[in-house]
Amino acid sequence: MIIQICVGSSCYLKGSQDIVALFEAAVAEHGLDADVTLAGSFCTGKCNREGVTVVIDDTVHTGITKENFQAFFAENVLRPLSAERN
Repeated sequence: MIIQICVGSSCYLKGSQDIVALFEAAVAEHGLDADVTLAGSFCTGKCNREGVTVVIDDTVHTGITKENFQAFFAENVLRPLSAERN
């Protein structure tokens, strides 16, 4: 799974550095280093949205914040990886 976190100027101002840190911690906590590649990206064209834009594989997700990160991670990272293993 490839996770790209927008670090362009708009997302940076909305806290992308915090979202990167949360992803790094969550991937390490769940032992997903072999399953997940984290990468930065520049503008995905969703700058008019609230929160940070994250692309997982080819799916664009907008509005990721510190407050909704845990639910987002569970739904969009843990659930799909768990399904792959079963």
